[in-house]
Amino acid sequence: MDDEQAETATLEAGERRGKSADAFRTISEVSAELDVAQHVLRFWETRFSQIRPLKRAGKRRYYRPDDVALLRRIRQLLYEEGYTIRGVQKLIREKGVRAILEETPRQEAPAAPAEPIPAVQDAAGDADTGGADLNQVIRELEEVGAALRAIAR
Repeated sequence: MDDEQAETATLEAGERRGKSADAFRTISEVSAELDVAQHVLRFWETRFSQIRPLKRAGKRRYYRPDDVALLRRIRQLLYEEGYTIRGVQKLIREKGVRAILEETPRQEAPAAPAEPIPAVQDAAGDADTGGADLNQVIRELEEVGAALRAIAR
């Protein structure tokens, strides 16, 4: 059994036992919970000194509940709110970990309803519903491109 299979078996066993909220989590459990690859979690450890998993024999990582909460928030900031790693580092430096964890994620404004494409009249006065002849336009553009390439030779 390789390390990945062992981690998977541990994850499945942890799910069957139903760990308490205060239990330490392995990297595979945190990875699955946050839907983030394990190498990404290890990378984040190098960028955020506040994440300090307990390392036991064989350098196996065990994340505390506070570490998992911070990782979850970092994931939100990076993946959902569009921050860069430097931006999150600056946020943590300025506000502190506790304030970051207590913040609620920004709510996105509801998307404005798409406006219908207005009808366009061609030279004959017939209404076009905006895009019905898209293939024709593409063909014409390809012809223009071919003519320009021929001129350039």
